[in-house]
Amino acid sequence: MSLNSVNTNAGALVALESLNATNAQLNTTQNRISTGLKVASATDNGATWAVAQNERATVGALSSVEDSLNRGISTADVAVSAGQTISDLLNQMKAKALAATDVSATSSDITNYANDFTALRNQIAKIVSTSDFNGTNMIKSGGTSVMALASASGTIKVTVAAVSMAFGVTGGITITAGATFSTSGTASAILAQVNTSITNVNAAVAKLGTGVNALQSQLSFVQTQSDTLTTGIGNLVDADVAKESANLTALQTKQQLGAQALAIANSSSSHLLTLFQG
Repeated sequence: MSLNSVNTNAGALVALESLNATNAQLNTTQNRISTGLKVASATDNGATWAVAQNERATVGALSSVEDSLNRGISTADVAVSAGQTISDLLNQMKAKALAATDVSATSSDITNYANDFTALRNQIAKIVSTSDFNGTNMIKSGGTSVMALASASGTIKVTVAAVSMAFGVTGGITITAGATFSTSGTASAILAQVNTSITNVNAAVAKLGTGVNALQSQLSFVQTQSDTLTTGIGNLVDADVAKESANLTALQTKQQLGAQALAIANSSSSHLLTLFQG
């Protein structure tokens, strides 16, 4: 048997408690819809928020790794392009030196071949000295190796070693910076050096190409890793907007019913006045 009292309206208190709970759920749902997040702050779910923040830090670090790898790729690409051009020029120098070894060539012919040879040699020197990207030159004497970041920790790197294509370098262009010829005999000696230089440069360019492939493979992996982590973060904190929209409609209806129930409960006390009417 319920107690009718002018001091305490139990029905109204229950209705008010239910309405407050509905309003709290409604606020939560509205926040999820407006932000698109079910965990927008640590107060929503502290453990999940902490995990998501840690992963966001990793994704941010991987963005820097991508930048480092892209710079490394660009630097190595410049070196590869320069090396391929130098290889082509050496092939032309070989043709000039070979032509000069022909015993039927006149002194004038040899001079012309030597002039062309010198022009090609000087062009190589310019390419070697100007093959920079962001201030880094991988093919000059004492060139700089690429050491690109490979992980978010910063402890792992992808290294592409510099290769010298300067003149007079063992394992590189063996002819000297002033090398030329004036007779068929000296042309033969130069020809042997050019052949060695061609072999060395081609091997160096191939090595650089392998390095570029390593950088690109690591970049592809890092991009995939970043995308996977981003998806994982979304799975942790993103709200199901369709589901929340449905909840919103249901809660708004529940809120209206709760308000009506409270109004009915509040009116019950006034009914007691009828007991005192004559």
